[in-house]
Amino acid sequence: MMSMTCHNLLDLVACGCSSNASFERSSVRKYGNANPRSRNCRDFAARRLFCFRRDIASCRVSSTKTPNTLLDDSGIGQSPSQLLNLKEEPRGPISLANLFEVVADDLQTLNQNLRTIVGADNPVLMSAADQIFGAGGKRMRPALVFLVSRATAEIMSLKELTREHRRLAEIIEMIHTASLIHDDVLDDSDMRRGKETVHQIFGTRIAVLAGDFMFAQSSWYLANLENLEVIKLISQVIKDFASGEIKQASSLFDCDTELEEYLIKSYYKTASLIAASTKGAAIFSGVDSNITGQMYEYGRNLGLSFQVVDDILDFTQSAEQLGKPAGSDLVKGNLTAPVIFALEKEPKLREIIESEFCETGSLDEAIRLVKSCGGIERAQQLAKEKADLAIQNLRCLPQSAFRLALEDMVMYNLERID
Repeated sequence: MMSMTCHNLLDLVACGCSSNASFERSSVRKYGNANPRSRNCRDFAARRLFCFRRDIASCRVSSTKTPNTLLDDSGIGQSPSQLLNLKEEPRGPISLANLFEVVADDLQTLNQNLRTIVGADNPVLMSAADQIFGAGGKRMRPALVFLVSRATAEIMSLKELTREHRRLAEIIEMIHTASLIHDDVLDDSDMRRGKETVHQIFGTRIAVLAGDFMFAQSSWYLANLENLEVIKLISQVIKDFASGEIKQASSLFDCDTELEEYLIKSYYKTASLIAASTKGAAIFSGVDSNITGQMYEYGRNLGLSFQVVDDILDFTQSAEQLGKPAGSDLVKGNLTAPVIFALEKEPKLREIIESEFCETGSLDEAIRLVKSCGGIERAQQLAKEKADLAIQNLRCLPQSAFRLALEDMVMYNLERID
Protein backbone atom coordinates (compact mmCIF):
# COMPACT_ATOMS: atom_id res chain seq x y z
CA MET A 1 0.00 0.00 0.00
CA MET A 2 1.39 3.37 -0.95
CA SER A 3 1.42 5.89 1.89
CA MET A 4 1.43 9.44 0.63
CA THR A 5 0.38 12.91 1.54
CA CYS A 6 0.08 15.27 -1.43
CA HIS A 7 0.25 18.93 -0.50
CA ASN A 8 0.21 20.51 -3.91
CA LEU A 9 -0.40 19.70 -7.56
CA LEU A 10 3.15 18.50 -8.19
CA ASP A 11 2.84 16.03 -5.32
CA LEU A 12 -0.55 14.92 -6.62
CA VAL A 13 0.56 14.06 -10.14
CA ALA A 14 4.17 13.13 -9.49
CA CYS A 15 4.83 12.16 -5.91
CA GLY A 16 8.55 11.64 -5.50
CA CYS A 17 9.64 9.22 -2.85
CA SER A 18 12.72 7.44 -1.72
CA SER A 19 13.44 4.54 0.56
CA ASN A 20 14.84 5.14 4.03
CA ALA A 21 17.33 2.35 3.43
CA SER A 22 20.99 3.14 3.93
CA PHE A 23 22.58 4.56 0.82
CA GLU A 24 26.23 4.83 -0.07
CA ARG A 25 28.59 4.57 -2.98
CA SER A 26 30.02 1.13 -3.62
CA SER A 27 33.02 -0.04 -5.54
CA VAL A 28 32.83 -0.43 -9.28
CA ARG A 29 30.79 -3.49 -10.23
CA LYS A 30 31.43 -5.49 -13.40
CA TYR A 31 28.98 -7.37 -15.49
CA GLY A 32 28.94 -8.96 -18.91
CA ASN A 33 28.43 -12.13 -20.91
CA ALA A 34 25.71 -14.00 -19.07
CA ASN A 35 22.64 -15.71 -20.42
CA PRO A 36 20.02 -12.96 -20.24
CA ARG A 37 17.25 -15.50 -19.78
CA SER A 38 18.94 -17.08 -16.76
CA ARG A 39 17.88 -16.06 -13.26
CA ASN A 40 21.53 -15.97 -12.19
CA CYS A 41 22.96 -13.05 -14.14
CA ARG A 42 25.13 -11.51 -11.46
CA ASP A 43 28.41 -12.07 -13.26
CA PHE A 44 27.36 -10.00 -16.23
CA ALA A 45 30.91 -8.58 -16.72
CA ALA A 46 32.77 -6.50 -19.35
CA ARG A 47 31.13 -3.14 -18.78
CA ARG A 48 31.34 -0.94 -15.70
CA LEU A 49 29.07 1.48 -13.94
CA PHE A 50 28.86 3.17 -10.58
CA CYS A 51 26.16 1.76 -8.41
CA PHE A 52 24.86 1.76 -4.90
CA ARG A 53 24.56 -0.75 -2.08
CA ARG A 54 20.97 -1.60 -1.57
CA ASP A 55 19.01 -2.71 1.43
CA ILE A 56 16.59 -4.90 -0.50
CA ALA A 57 14.48 -5.64 2.57
CA SER A 58 13.64 -1.95 2.99
CA CYS A 59 11.50 -1.08 0.01
CA ARG A 60 8.25 0.50 1.07
CA VAL A 61 7.11 3.47 -0.97
CA SER A 62 6.37 6.41 1.29
CA SER A 63 5.97 10.04 0.34
CA THR A 64 5.12 12.77 2.82
CA LYS A 65 6.72 15.62 0.88
CA THR A 66 5.67 19.18 1.54
CA PRO A 67 6.18 22.09 -0.83
CA ASN A 68 9.27 23.07 1.18
CA THR A 69 10.95 19.73 0.57
CA LEU A 70 10.17 19.60 -3.12
CA LEU A 71 12.41 22.55 -3.89
CA ASP A 72 15.26 24.16 -1.99
CA ASP A 73 15.85 27.91 -1.81
CA SER A 74 17.49 27.92 -5.22
CA GLY A 75 14.56 26.13 -6.80
CA ILE A 76 16.34 22.79 -7.27
CA GLY A 77 14.86 19.64 -5.76
CA GLN A 78 16.64 18.24 -2.72
CA SER A 79 18.08 14.74 -2.84
CA PRO A 80 18.81 12.76 0.32
CA SER A 81 22.05 11.44 -1.13
CA GLN A 82 25.11 12.61 -2.94
CA LEU A 83 24.55 13.43 -6.59
CA LEU A 84 25.69 10.92 -9.18
CA ASN A 85 29.15 11.77 -10.43
CA LEU A 86 30.21 10.31 -13.75
CA LYS A 87 33.75 11.63 -13.33
CA GLU A 88 34.79 9.66 -10.23
CA GLU A 89 36.62 7.05 -12.26
CA PRO A 90 37.41 6.74 -15.99
CA ARG A 91 34.88 4.59 -17.81
CA GLY A 92 33.78 4.11 -21.38
CA PRO A 93 30.50 5.63 -22.56
CA ILE A 94 27.38 3.50 -22.38
CA SER A 95 25.87 2.60 -25.74
CA LEU A 96 22.21 1.78 -26.18
CA ALA A 97 23.15 -1.26 -28.25
CA ASN A 98 24.97 -2.78 -25.28
CA LEU A 99 22.42 -1.51 -22.81
CA PHE A 100 19.52 -3.23 -24.60
CA GLU A 101 21.47 -6.37 -25.44
CA VAL A 102 19.78 -8.37 -22.68
CA VAL A 103 16.37 -7.72 -24.25
CA ALA A 104 17.49 -7.70 -27.89
CA ASP A 105 15.30 -10.67 -28.81
CA ASP A 106 12.28 -9.02 -27.19
CA LEU A 107 12.87 -5.81 -29.14
CA GLN A 108 13.31 -7.70 -32.40
CA THR A 109 9.94 -9.40 -31.88
CA LEU A 110 8.38 -6.03 -31.06
CA ASN A 111 9.70 -4.48 -34.28
CA GLN A 112 8.20 -7.34 -36.27
CA ASN A 113 4.84 -6.96 -34.53
CA LEU A 114 4.47 -3.19 -34.72
CA ARG A 115 3.36 -3.13 -38.34
CA THR A 116 0.80 -5.85 -37.70
CA ILE A 117 -0.60 -4.27 -34.57
CA VAL A 118 -1.03 -0.88 -36.28
CA GLY A 119 -3.00 -2.59 -39.03
CA ALA A 120 -2.82 -2.26 -42.80
CA ASP A 121 -6.45 -1.37 -43.58
CA ASN A 122 -5.50 2.12 -44.74
CA PRO A 123 -2.28 2.31 -46.80
CA VAL A 124 -1.92 6.07 -46.25
CA LEU A 125 -2.10 5.78 -42.48
CA MET A 126 0.24 2.80 -42.60
CA SER A 127 2.76 4.80 -44.62
CA ALA A 128 2.53 7.64 -42.10
CA ALA A 129 3.19 5.22 -39.25
CA ASP A 130 6.10 3.65 -41.15
CA GLN A 131 7.66 7.08 -41.55
CA ILE A 132 8.03 7.62 -37.83
CA PHE A 133 8.56 3.97 -36.83
CA GLY A 134 11.48 3.91 -39.23
CA ALA A 135 12.90 7.33 -38.26
CA GLY A 136 15.64 6.01 -36.04
CA GLY A 137 13.71 5.67 -32.79
CA LYS A 138 15.60 4.12 -29.90
CA ARG A 139 12.62 2.04 -28.67
CA MET A 140 13.58 3.19 -25.17
CA ARG A 141 10.09 2.88 -23.69
CA PRO A 142 9.39 -0.69 -24.82
CA ALA A 143 12.93 -1.62 -23.81
CA LEU A 144 12.16 -0.34 -20.32
CA VAL A 145 8.99 -2.44 -20.32
CA PHE A 146 11.02 -5.54 -21.17
CA LEU A 147 13.80 -4.78 -18.66
CA VAL A 148 11.37 -4.22 -15.79
CA SER A 149 9.27 -7.20 -16.90
CA ARG A 150 12.24 -9.53 -16.76
CA ALA A 151 13.69 -8.03 -13.58
CA THR A 152 10.40 -8.42 -11.73
CA ALA A 153 9.57 -11.78 -13.33
CA GLU A 154 12.66 -13.16 -11.60
CA ILE A 155 11.13 -12.26 -8.24
CA MET A 156 8.09 -14.38 -9.08
CA SER A 157 10.17 -17.21 -10.64
CA LEU A 158 8.60 -16.63 -14.05
CA LYS A 159 10.80 -18.23 -16.69
CA GLU A 160 9.36 -16.30 -19.63
CA LEU A 161 7.45 -13.11 -20.29
CA THR A 162 3.68 -13.26 -20.59
CA ARG A 163 1.62 -12.25 -23.60
CA GLU A 164 0.52 -9.22 -21.56
CA HIS A 165 4.11 -8.07 -21.05
CA ARG A 166 4.76 -8.12 -24.78
CA ARG A 167 1.48 -6.48 -25.73
CA LEU A 168 2.10 -3.73 -23.16
CA ALA A 169 5.44 -2.90 -24.81
CA GLU A 170 3.74 -2.65 -28.20
CA ILE A 171 0.95 -0.45 -26.85
CA ILE A 172 3.45 1.87 -25.16
CA GLU A 173 5.42 2.35 -28.39
CA MET A 174 2.23 3.05 -30.34
CA ILE A 175 1.10 5.67 -27.82
CA HIS A 176 4.54 7.28 -27.86
CA THR A 177 4.57 7.34 -31.66
CA ALA A 178 1.07 8.85 -31.82
CA SER A 179 2.11 11.57 -29.38
CA LEU A 180 5.15 12.43 -31.51
CA ILE A 181 3.02 12.77 -34.65
CA HIS A 182 0.64 15.14 -32.85
CA ASP A 183 3.50 17.05 -31.19
CA ASP A 184 5.07 17.74 -34.56
CA VAL A 185 1.78 19.09 -35.87
CA LEU A 186 1.25 21.34 -32.85
CA ASP A 187 4.85 22.59 -32.92
CA ASP A 188 4.89 22.85 -36.73
CA SER A 189 8.17 20.90 -36.72
CA ASP A 190 9.73 20.13 -40.08
CA MET A 191 12.21 17.50 -38.86
CA ARG A 192 12.11 14.58 -36.44
CA ARG A 193 15.33 12.63 -35.82
CA GLY A 194 16.84 14.14 -38.93
CA LYS A 195 13.93 13.15 -41.19
CA GLU A 196 10.88 14.98 -42.47
CA THR A 197 7.92 14.79 -40.14
CA VAL A 198 4.71 13.00 -41.06
CA HIS A 199 2.73 16.20 -41.58
CA GLN A 200 5.44 17.58 -43.87
CA ILE A 201 5.14 14.56 -46.14
CA PHE A 202 1.45 13.68 -45.93
CA GLY A 203 -0.10 16.95 -44.78
CA THR A 204 -1.60 18.01 -41.45
CA ARG A 205 -4.92 16.22 -42.00
CA ILE A 206 -3.33 12.82 -42.53
CA ALA A 207 -0.87 13.38 -39.66
CA VAL A 208 -3.67 14.17 -37.20
CA LEU A 209 -5.70 11.18 -38.40
CA ALA A 210 -2.66 8.90 -38.18
CA GLY A 211 -2.05 9.97 -34.60
CA ASP A 212 -5.73 9.56 -33.71
CA PHE A 213 -5.80 6.13 -35.35
CA MET A 214 -2.79 4.93 -33.37
CA PHE A 215 -4.22 6.24 -30.09
CA ALA A 216 -7.49 4.43 -30.86
CA GLN A 217 -5.77 1.22 -31.90
CA SER A 218 -3.59 1.21 -28.80
CA SER A 219 -6.68 1.79 -26.63
CA TRP A 220 -8.38 -1.21 -28.23
CA TYR A 221 -5.43 -3.48 -27.50
CA LEU A 222 -5.16 -2.02 -24.01
CA ALA A 223 -8.80 -2.89 -23.26
CA ASN A 224 -8.18 -6.45 -24.43
CA LEU A 225 -5.49 -6.89 -21.79
CA GLU A 226 -8.43 -7.07 -19.35
CA ASN A 227 -6.46 -5.69 -16.41
CA LEU A 228 -8.37 -2.77 -14.93
CA GLU A 229 -5.39 -1.39 -13.01
CA VAL A 230 -3.23 -1.21 -16.12
CA ILE A 231 -6.10 0.10 -18.25
CA LYS A 232 -6.60 2.99 -15.81
CA LEU A 233 -2.85 3.59 -15.61
CA ILE A 234 -2.28 3.87 -19.36
CA SER A 235 -5.54 5.71 -20.02
CA GLN A 236 -4.40 8.40 -17.60
CA VAL A 237 -1.26 8.84 -19.71
CA ILE A 238 -3.28 9.80 -22.78
CA LYS A 239 -5.14 12.36 -20.67
CA ASP A 240 -1.80 13.63 -19.34
CA PHE A 241 -0.53 14.20 -22.88
CA ALA A 242 -3.42 16.55 -23.58
CA SER A 243 -3.00 18.28 -20.22
CA GLY A 244 0.68 18.82 -20.91
CA GLU A 245 0.03 20.35 -24.32
CA ILE A 246 -2.64 22.67 -22.91
CA LYS A 247 -0.37 23.69 -20.06
CA GLN A 248 2.47 24.42 -22.48
CA ALA A 249 0.28 26.36 -24.90
CA SER A 250 -1.08 28.53 -22.07
CA SER A 251 2.35 29.53 -20.78
CA LEU A 252 4.29 30.40 -23.95
CA PHE A 253 6.69 33.35 -23.49
CA ASP A 254 5.63 33.56 -19.83
CA CYS A 255 8.79 34.58 -17.97
CA ASP A 256 7.06 34.08 -14.61
CA THR A 257 6.81 30.33 -15.17
CA GLU A 258 8.16 28.59 -12.07
CA LEU A 259 10.22 25.42 -11.86
CA GLU A 260 7.36 23.53 -10.24
CA GLU A 261 5.10 24.31 -13.21
CA TYR A 262 7.83 23.16 -15.58
CA LEU A 263 8.17 19.85 -13.70
CA ILE A 264 4.42 19.26 -13.79
CA LYS A 265 4.35 19.88 -17.54
CA SER A 266 7.39 17.60 -18.00
CA TYR A 267 5.62 14.90 -16.03
CA TYR A 268 2.53 15.17 -18.22
CA LYS A 269 4.43 15.20 -21.51
CA THR A 270 7.26 12.74 -20.81
CA ALA A 271 7.48 11.10 -17.40
CA SER A 272 3.87 9.95 -17.16
CA LEU A 273 4.22 7.43 -20.01
CA ILE A 274 7.56 6.11 -18.77
CA ALA A 275 6.25 5.71 -15.22
CA ALA A 276 3.14 3.91 -16.45
CA SER A 277 5.32 1.66 -18.65
CA THR A 278 7.54 0.51 -15.82
CA LYS A 279 4.72 0.09 -13.31
CA GLY A 280 2.53 -1.76 -15.81
CA ALA A 281 5.35 -4.20 -16.54
CA ALA A 282 5.73 -4.94 -12.83
CA ILE A 283 1.99 -5.41 -12.41
CA PHE A 284 1.94 -8.10 -15.12
CA SER A 285 4.76 -9.90 -13.31
CA GLY A 286 2.53 -10.20 -10.25
CA VAL A 287 4.86 -8.55 -7.74
CA ASP A 288 3.49 -6.76 -4.68
CA SER A 289 2.36 -3.15 -4.58
CA ASN A 290 5.53 -1.95 -2.86
CA ILE A 291 7.64 -3.00 -5.85
CA THR A 292 5.14 -1.77 -8.46
CA GLY A 293 5.16 1.57 -6.63
CA GLN A 294 8.95 1.75 -6.75
CA MET A 295 8.91 0.90 -10.45
CA TYR A 296 6.48 3.75 -11.03
CA GLU A 297 8.79 6.13 -9.16
CA TYR A 298 11.79 4.85 -11.13
CA GLY A 299 10.01 5.63 -14.40
CA ARG A 300 8.83 9.01 -13.17
CA ASN A 301 12.27 10.13 -11.97
CA LEU A 302 13.99 8.75 -15.06
CA GLY A 303 11.43 10.49 -17.28
CA LEU A 304 11.91 13.84 -15.57
CA SER A 305 15.69 13.48 -15.81
CA PHE A 306 15.42 12.64 -19.51
CA GLN A 307 13.26 15.68 -20.18
CA VAL A 308 15.63 18.03 -18.38
CA VAL A 309 18.58 16.57 -20.33
CA ASP A 310 16.70 16.99 -23.62
CA ASP A 311 16.02 20.61 -22.70
CA ILE A 312 19.71 21.17 -21.95
CA LEU A 313 20.73 19.65 -25.28
CA ASP A 314 18.45 22.12 -27.05
CA PHE A 315 21.02 24.74 -26.03
CA THR A 316 24.27 22.79 -26.19
CA GLN A 317 24.03 20.70 -29.36
CA SER A 318 24.08 21.69 -33.00
CA ALA A 319 21.12 21.42 -35.35
CA GLU A 320 22.80 18.40 -36.99
CA GLN A 321 23.10 16.62 -33.64
CA LEU A 322 19.57 17.48 -32.58
CA GLY A 323 17.92 16.68 -35.91
CA LYS A 324 16.09 20.02 -35.55
CA PRO A 325 17.14 23.68 -35.17
CA ALA A 326 18.98 24.51 -31.94
CA GLY A 327 16.96 26.65 -29.55
CA SER A 328 13.72 25.52 -31.20
CA ASP A 329 11.81 25.34 -27.89
CA LEU A 330 12.91 28.79 -26.82
CA VAL A 331 12.05 30.52 -30.09
CA LYS A 332 8.52 29.09 -29.83
CA GLY A 333 8.18 30.46 -26.30
CA ASN A 334 8.48 27.14 -24.48
CA LEU A 335 10.56 28.04 -21.42
CA THR A 336 12.48 25.05 -20.05
CA ALA A 337 14.67 24.50 -16.99
CA PRO A 338 17.84 26.24 -18.30
CA VAL A 339 15.81 29.34 -19.19
CA ILE A 340 13.88 29.39 -15.91
CA PHE A 341 17.13 29.28 -13.95
CA ALA A 342 18.81 31.93 -16.13
CA LEU A 343 15.84 34.29 -15.78
CA GLU A 344 16.53 34.47 -12.05
CA LYS A 345 19.83 36.23 -12.76
CA GLU A 346 19.46 38.07 -16.06
CA PRO A 347 16.71 40.73 -16.54
CA LYS A 348 17.78 41.30 -20.14
CA LEU A 349 16.78 37.74 -20.98
CA ARG A 350 13.22 38.53 -19.88
CA GLU A 351 13.11 41.53 -22.22
CA ILE A 352 14.23 39.45 -25.19
CA ILE A 353 11.75 36.63 -24.52
CA GLU A 354 8.80 38.93 -23.89
CA SER A 355 9.54 40.67 -27.20
CA GLU A 356 9.14 37.21 -28.80
CA PHE A 357 12.53 37.56 -30.53
CA CYS A 358 11.35 40.33 -32.81
CA GLU A 359 14.86 41.68 -33.44
CA THR A 360 17.44 40.02 -35.67
CA GLY A 361 19.94 38.04 -33.62
CA SER A 362 17.83 38.13 -30.46
CA LEU A 363 17.53 34.32 -30.28
CA ASP A 364 21.31 33.91 -30.42
CA GLU A 365 21.65 36.55 -27.72
CA ALA A 366 19.10 34.74 -25.52
CA ILE A 367 20.95 31.43 -25.92
CA ARG A 368 24.22 33.14 -24.97
CA LEU A 369 22.64 34.61 -21.83
CA VAL A 370 21.21 31.25 -20.77
CA LYS A 371 24.68 29.74 -21.02
CA SER A 372 26.52 32.62 -19.32
CA CYS A 373 24.08 32.90 -16.38
CA GLY A 374 24.55 29.34 -15.17
CA GLY A 375 21.21 28.07 -16.48
CA ILE A 376 22.82 25.00 -18.06
CA GLU A 377 24.77 24.03 -14.93
CA ARG A 378 21.76 24.32 -12.64
CA ALA A 379 19.64 22.28 -15.02
CA GLN A 380 22.38 19.64 -15.08
CA GLN A 381 22.20 19.47 -11.30
CA LEU A 382 18.43 19.03 -11.45
CA ALA A 383 18.79 16.18 -13.98
CA LYS A 384 21.34 14.46 -11.75
CA GLU A 385 19.13 14.75 -8.68
CA LYS A 386 16.23 13.07 -10.47
CA ALA A 387 18.60 10.39 -11.76
CA ASP A 388 19.88 9.84 -8.24
CA LEU A 389 16.33 9.15 -7.05
CA ALA A 390 15.74 6.75 -9.95
CA ILE A 391 18.78 4.69 -8.91
CA GLN A 392 17.41 4.47 -5.37
CA ASN A 393 14.07 3.20 -6.66
CA LEU A 394 15.80 0.12 -8.12
CA ARG A 395 17.07 -1.16 -4.77
CA CYS A 396 14.05 -3.42 -4.31
CA LEU A 397 15.01 -5.53 -7.35
CA PRO A 398 17.26 -8.59 -7.11
CA GLN A 399 20.71 -8.38 -8.69
CA SER A 400 20.51 -9.32 -12.35
CA ALA A 401 21.58 -8.19 -15.80
CA PHE A 402 18.19 -6.54 -16.18
CA ARG A 403 18.48 -4.43 -13.05
CA LEU A 404 21.96 -3.37 -14.06
CA ALA A 405 20.69 -2.34 -17.48
CA LEU A 406 18.01 -0.23 -15.79
CA GLU A 407 20.78 1.48 -13.80
CA ASP A 408 22.77 1.91 -16.99
CA MET A 409 19.78 3.67 -18.57
CA VAL A 410 20.02 6.32 -15.86
CA MET A 411 23.76 6.71 -16.42
CA TYR A 412 23.37 6.79 -20.21
CA ASN A 413 20.98 9.70 -19.91
CA LEU A 414 23.43 11.70 -17.79
CA GLU A 415 26.30 10.93 -20.14
CA ARG A 416 24.45 12.83 -22.85
CA ILE A 417 25.35 16.04 -20.99
CA ASP A 418 28.66 14.92 -19.51
